[in-house]
Amino acid sequence: MAEETKLALAKAMEELMRSQSVEAVTVTDVARRANVTRQTFYRHFLDKYDLINWYFGKLLSRSFEHMGTGRTVREGLERKFEYIRAERVFFTAAFRADGTNSLKEHDVDAIMAFYSELIERKTGAPPEGETAFLLELYCRGSVAMTVRWVLSGMRTPPAELARHMTDALPAALEKLFRRLRLL
Repeated sequence: MAEETKLALAKAMEELMRSQSVEAVTVTDVARRANVTRQTFYRHFLDKYDLINWYFGKLLSRSFEHMGTGRTVREGLERKFEYIRAERVFFTAAFRADGTNSLKEHDVDAIMAFYSELIERKTGAPPEGETAFLLELYCRGSVAMTVRWVLSGMRTPPAELARHMTDALPAALEKLFRRLRLL
């Protein structure tokens, strides 16, 4: 039931974002659209940005769910970009918003955690030192380019963008990913 309520709130937020900016949407608007009380909203989320980040987390999980079990980084990225394109209205509005709890920062954190866990699962140790630095650099750059892609109208096909993203891997990360059979 909690999952259904969260999804209803996410869909309500998405509908509201079709006609107004994230900043203009209020928790009251979202709750009303989802046919729940403000108290119910706050039982599940800290604020509207927490809701957006939760929804993005669902997307990220779906887009990368098979990576590391036969799928490559490029395939995972392509799926992610296809999901983002399918949810164009949501992501265009969400990526326009800035702030401490913004989707951009959440995306960096989520992707860093995903890659770090994947590396740890495959090697037995989390990334450290130069690998950790390069991974963060790569994740921050890939999020910046994803935001740019979304806000400029998503003209590059997802497969091509995924290729560009994997081609941009720093050499040491590329070598590690090849060794781990992720490329």
